Amino acid sequence: MKPPALPDREALHRTIDSVWRIEAARIIASVARMTRDVGRAEELAQDALVAALEHWPATGLPANPAAWLMTTAKRRAIDHLRQQAMQAREHEALGADLEALEAHQAPDVVDTLVQAEQDDIGDDLLRLVFTACHPVLSTEARVALTLRLLGGLTTGEIARAFLVPEPTVAQRIVRAKRSLTAAHVPFEVPGAAERAPRLASVLEVIYLIFNEGYAATAGDDWMRPALCGEAQRLVRVLARLVPDEPEVLGLVALLEIQASRLPARTDGAGQPVLLMDQDRARWDPLLIRRGLAALDQAEQLARAGKPWGPYALQGAIAACHARALRAEDTDWHHIVALYDALLQVSPSPVVALNRAVAVGMALGPAAALPLVDALVQDASLQHYHWLPSVRGDLLAKLGRAAEARAAFEQAAQLTRNLQEQSLLRARAAALHAGTAEPSAPESGHTSTA
Repeated sequence: MKPPALPDREALHRTIDSVWRIEAARIIASVARMTRDVGRAEELAQDALVAALEHWPATGLPANPAAWLMTTAKRRAIDHLRQQAMQAREHEALGADLEALEAHQAPDVVDTLVQAEQDDIGDDLLRLVFTACHPVLSTEARVALTLRLLGGLTTGEIARAFLVPEPTVAQRIVRAKRSLTAAHVPFEVPGAAERAPRLASVLEVIYLIFNEGYAATAGDDWMRPALCGEAQRLVRVLARLVPDEPEVLGLVALLEIQASRLPARTDGAGQPVLLMDQDRARWDPLLIRRGLAALDQAEQLARAGKPWGPYALQGAIAACHARALRAEDTDWHHIVALYDALLQVSPSPVVALNRAVAVGMALGPAAALPLVDALVQDASLQHYHWLPSVRGDLLAKLGRAAEARAAFEQAAQLTRNLQEQSLLRARAAALHAGTAEPSAPESGHTSTA
């Protein structure tokens, strides 16, 4: 008899990569519950992945790859705990518990182990989410660690997504793990007293990941859809874990509806297409339905006494666009009212700028321009390219072509995204040639972009 054919190595590696991306967060979360150390848990999970890469090409894909990885990672965690116990001269006291845990995870009960632990996985994942997004970390560190632990992305993939050197991302992740350890951050779901600010930190990280995919800050690409998809996956997981928070549902609504526009945000040549010029038939109806359903759930919670925050309000703004079958059907007056509410709960110059865009569409450019001009002196917007871009659009609509052209050129100088530079310079050139057609600008705020 011929020996069984070994699996195709390239196909097997693709399978391992797919399994890892799906299961990495669950494995790390479960091991972190044992070790109480997220950094160590990620290392042990990576050890299990390396073991799979070493063994599966020779033995073939196991019947339950996820369970194999989980069991291998937990065995390494047991070994790690045993070593710690021996070093602390507590091995004898802990030995019985560790041996019992190891027996519980023997190969012949792998499938039942995974099934039995399903109830714990949700709690473990929620602990991991709150730990990776802990406010003790910088924003950049939270984003990198979240994509690494919860997204299963490699350091190189994260670096390419954000156009930063791979060593920089690696340092952020290492420092983040050290910071969590040094700060003695517990691997737990925060209590009621600190739940709101901690949840806000989680939502901010997911929102930032999506925004970088939706409107890339630098590089050759107008969008990076893979980052949008990762953020959508993370917020869907969070919504399953925390189903009764209007802000979580609001972010689900916002991201699903925004993502529905991705196919229409570029033309056949890959050039950017602004909101009011997009072919709405290309918007994804499934994502719109999912977003509107999440917003309906948030409204039900609001009626039960849970007020909306900034993400739910932005989701409602996105819904106004999604419900308009044609650009001219958009209820801009309602959008202005929603921005008024957003300014109350989350005042910022960026929100004020986006409200000015909505005012311009609802009441005309003459009503909006003074609002934008009032923001020109705001220090936080001095390098924000959407400010001169919005101003240029309003000036163009008012027939002030020379001023509009200068504003578009200023915006082009401020942005680091090559596609945006090209678009803005094209608008400036069109004004110079007298062929420009005013259009509602894209915005740095995703709900009107």
